Amino acid sequence: MLALLPMTWAWLSSSGHRVTADHSSRWMAAVPHAPVALVLGAGLYAGQPTLMLARRLDVAAELYRAGRVRVLLLSGDHGRVGYDEPTAMRDYLVARGVPARMMVLDYAGFDTWDSCVRARKVFGVSKLTVVTQDFHLPRAVTLCRQAGIDAFGVGDESMSRWGPVTVVPLALREFGATAKAFLDSVVLDSSPRFDGPRETSVERLLAS
Repeated sequence: MLALLPMTWAWLSSSGHRVTADHSSRWMAAVPHAPVALVLGAGLYAGQPTLMLARRLDVAAELYRAGRVRVLLLSGDHGRVGYDEPTAMRDYLVARGVPARMMVLDYAGFDTWDSCVRARKVFGVSKLTVVTQDFHLPRAVTLCRQAGIDAFGVGDESMSRWGPVTVVPLALREFGATAKAFLDSVVLDSSPRFDGPRETSVERLLAS
């Protein structure tokens, strides 16, 4: 029973603050307007976004085109030479017609908690829509709200159709990841791997 506590915490804390992006057009109406969309990294393959990450970026592009968000904060891993998630994310979106000038890159989003804390403390974001997959959505929304952000979440549901070989390992991983999230955000209030310095690029874009 104790093992289910973090999952219950994430589901209850994010309840009413998330929606699944499916193939219908109805989900968009449930997304409140926010100044920023936080898109979380999900890996590269041969320098290009993985299919999981590409779907997150597709959802973010839809939110931008619909006017639900104004600025895209692309948060991912650039912790080693030759691996640059945020730049690959930006290039993917530019190729699909999203203006590069409306994107801000966070190169130290090494995990979900780091991305949320940095969005608040480094980039000064107080309200956002976080974009990820639906299985990850309760944890992502909860962590951003724990970081002091008025956060809503949109989750891509396409991976749920990939079958149990893909879905089951992801679901099992989420148990461990949510336990770590509870420890980081509630028990330890951990700092991100890299704190700052303070960035004003999001604020400048929103003021322009």
